[in-house]
Amino acid sequence: MTNGSIDSFDAILFDLDGTLVDTAPDMVAVLLGMQEDHGLDLVSYDLARSHVSHGAIALVRLAFPDADDDLVKKLHKDYLDRYEEAVCVDSVLYPDIANLLDSLDAADHPWGIVTNKPTRMTEPLLLTLGLRTRTGCLVCGDTLPQRKPDPEPLLHASRQIGVPSNRAIYVGDSLRDIEAGRAAGMGTIAASYGYITDDDDPAAWQADLVVSDPRELTHYLLKGVTLSR
Repeated sequence: MTNGSIDSFDAILFDLDGTLVDTAPDMVAVLLGMQEDHGLDLVSYDLARSHVSHGAIALVRLAFPDADDDLVKKLHKDYLDRYEEAVCVDSVLYPDIANLLDSLDAADHPWGIVTNKPTRMTEPLLLTLGLRTRTGCLVCGDTLPQRKPDPEPLLHASRQIGVPSNRAIYVGDSLRDIEAGRAAGMGTIAASYGYITDDDDPAAWQADLVVSDPRELTHYLLKGVTLSR
């Protein structure tokens, strides 16, 4: 692939949790509430927060390490039911993300969201944050049979937004985000400010660019950056 600045890309696609929105306060609160109800010692907030991007099942396994597969399945359903009722209590956009999205809208630069989060949680979260009607496309974890790291959700998003996948950038905070973006032929940006576990290293994900905070992401997306694609 040839090098190109941000101006050579026609759409920006974002992961949701840990990239656009800090959902950890609500996701972890639900998890700790379940532990309390089961009489367990609580995992630390920081440890649970770092696992948010791995999804609800990973959170359940972290909080209930002795649970067998059948119990994990039940706990997972309980978690999702509880979380659906508290999906946007303390969740907020990351600092500078609102300005970034406002600037993209002002420039008529299309953007969208591709997440593994189920639709029933994603839709109310985005509605509460005022983002749902602004997204050029939305692909959730149950929109298709495939989920990230499979590239199909990103390819589906590029078709929805009307931009060839090689003219899009995908921004995410997990290895599977970068793997999906690369497989879809997109430029990739790793958001290392997201939910990263201690044993993970965003610099090793082979993203085209790694950003340390939303301000840096905003700078690159608005001012232009060369991606080695």
